[in-house]
Amino acid sequence: MNSIARRTFFQGALAAAAATRVAGANDRIRVGLVGIGGRGTAHLGSYVKIDSCQITGLCDVNQAARERAQTRLTATGATKGKEYTDMREMFADKNIDAVSIATPNHWHALATIWACQAGKDVYVEKPASYNVYEGWRMVEVARKTNRMVQVGSQSRSVPLVIRAMQLLKDGAIGKVYLSKGLCFKRRKTIGKTPVEPVPPGIDWEKFLGPAPMRPYTKNRFAYNWHWFWDTGNGDLGNQGVHQMDICRWGLGEVKMPKSVVSTGGKFVYDDDQETPNTQMATYDYGGMEIMFEVRGLLTGPEGGAPVKGGNTVGNLFLGSDGWMWFGGSGFQVYKGESNEKVMDEKGSPDDNSTVLHMKNFLDACRSRNYRQLNAEIEIGATSAALCHLANISYRVGRRLAWDDAKRSFLNDSEANKLLTRDYRKPYIV
Repeated sequence: MNSIARRTFFQGALAAAAATRVAGANDRIRVGLVGIGGRGTAHLGSYVKIDSCQITGLCDVNQAARERAQTRLTATGATKGKEYTDMREMFADKNIDAVSIATPNHWHALATIWACQAGKDVYVEKPASYNVYEGWRMVEVARKTNRMVQVGSQSRSVPLVIRAMQLLKDGAIGKVYLSKGLCFKRRKTIGKTPVEPVPPGIDWEKFLGPAPMRPYTKNRFAYNWHWFWDTGNGDLGNQGVHQMDICRWGLGEVKMPKSVVSTGGKFVYDDDQETPNTQMATYDYGGMEIMFEVRGLLTGPEGGAPVKGGNTVGNLFLGSDGWMWFGGSGFQVYKGESNEKVMDEKGSPDDNSTVLHMKNFLDACRSRNYRQLNAEIEIGATSAALCHLANISYRVGRRLAWDDAKRSFLNDSEANKLLTRDYRKPYIV
């Protein structure tokens, strides 16, 4: 985008911001979806269940994805949404009040920042950011523009999770000294896919956005972008960021650690994947710690946790008086030397975590109080930052000490460089 085009866009964005209405109690909030792949399709299916909003825009760089979303939307009896290939056009549209972003990770920050600057409230999928620096910028812009920015850490809106975290805070297992996140999620090899022409209907340049220009391959597109450092953060920043968020929450909403170390590797497979399929991370908080483990290969459970479909995903909390296992369907509390189970609670099958989380987002869009958001951008950015710190330690191959006052690693220029990235113009955060 040249300087004139940039100026024209931001002038239009400011005009849109001025025109953006504040929805009243009886108005439906008009939502635009950005990124309509697997998770974006789930966004569509969730918003149509909420009476207080209406999907009015569909944006994706893939024409086939837009067409599929349009079909799903109209099948619910809803009016067709306006289609966009460039999210900036959606953000400048005064008929959109809020946007819901389910792009690949490397687009989360810039899409959120552009939307806030254009006067839109934002629901953005996890991880909040692709790197640490982006999270800080997202918080700064959200505050400056007074936009509501909710991160898709939907566990924050589930009554069962809220109760479990309150029990830990109230001392159900004594002083919590260790929280452990488990992401034992079976991932089979992605194989190798060759360079080929970009398929018709896909704007590959816009898909890459802030990332370096690379030739198109099937593995760099669709879901497998998670496993390339240009666009994803591995399973620690994919599934794992949900459990990392719960780790922080259960340990008392801790923020940045004193130090971090992460080891592991991409074992067994010879394929295109760059990120590790086996990873262990430890965060020192002085007197307590977070541990996190990713296992993508065949594995057994841990700590009595159930295996569901070959996966064990959840959290262990260890305290001075006992321990807690927390998984998606419930939690158990064990106490004392006899390891007696004293509590076993299940969640309600009626709780749709994404719908609950989106309702919370829409409520805050009406109240204009960002503190009402259950996973406000500062919460989401901090949880994402812990994932990024571990990945940086893994990539440079050593323990890293963190200086919170300087917002950088101590005496490690190689690691500090990975707090941000070299952005491809004009997609600069």
